Amino acid sequence: MTWLRNFLKSILAWMVVLVLAAYALPDRHLVERQKVIAATPARLWPLLASPRQWMRWSPWPVRDPQMRIGYDGPESGLGAQWSWDSAVLGQGRMRFDDVQMPTRLGYTVSFDRLRSGARGEFRLEPVAGGTRVTWTLESQVGPNALLRWLSLVVDARLGRDFDQGLERLAVAANPP
Repeated sequence: MTWLRNFLKSILAWMVVLVLAAYALPDRHLVERQKVIAATPARLWPLLASPRQWMRWSPWPVRDPQMRIGYDGPESGLGAQWSWDSAVLGQGRMRFDDVQMPTRLGYTVSFDRLRSGARGEFRLEPVAGGTRVTWTLESQVGPNALLRWLSLVVDARLGRDFDQGLERLAVAANPP
């Protein structure tokens, strides 16, 4: 019986260490990816500023072709929004709320299951050979120890989606 008590004490001690160590981790995460696309900002802008156009290049409908999508607000630009309901990706919504045509598109995204939100942005900068497109997403994880640990894998997971999305955006901007 003593060995069981010692075993449980050591499990509890490790749990305490993991919770305390979580508070040494950042309370926010940032995902950022860039790609130079052979197109002008004016050519890319309609693909970014219209939620309906996102379906041409976004990585998420590829991950769940059965995803249900709804649109609200204006067709594009400030106030345009879309929502999704997906067995794979969960439920959420995105709203364009900071628009500086054709160089910056800011949005807020909320995820119903996580009861959390994030702030995203596209920046378009003319460069030799086209436009440097920078896609970012930043989220606060707050005091939740589990979310702080999970945020360690967000960049790798969401970064792959961003890379795929930027590749698809390049194709959509330059159809054959």
